[in-house]
Amino acid sequence: MSTLDPENIPNHVAIIPDGNGRWAEQRGLSRMEGHRRGTDTVHEVVRAANDLGIRELTVYAWSQENWGRPTAEVNAIMRLL
Repeated sequence: MSTLDPENIPNHVAIIPDGNGRWAEQRGLSRMEGHRRGTDTVHEVVRAANDLGIRELTVYAWSQENWGRPTAEVNAIMRLL
């Protein structure tokens, strides 16, 4: 981080986690394992943003389309969130 210019750190960053279930399936893991690992990554991003002095972080983690997932997957993701 010593090479970062503090004058160029944004005040607000937005992220859209996407593809966690597909990532897991490609590796022979359950979709829920992908969602869990995605949640872990979001936690790391939150800590890093704080360390960098980013004042606002938006995580767009749920869209209207996500309600169309299987009920068990929706329930499990809600428990993660």
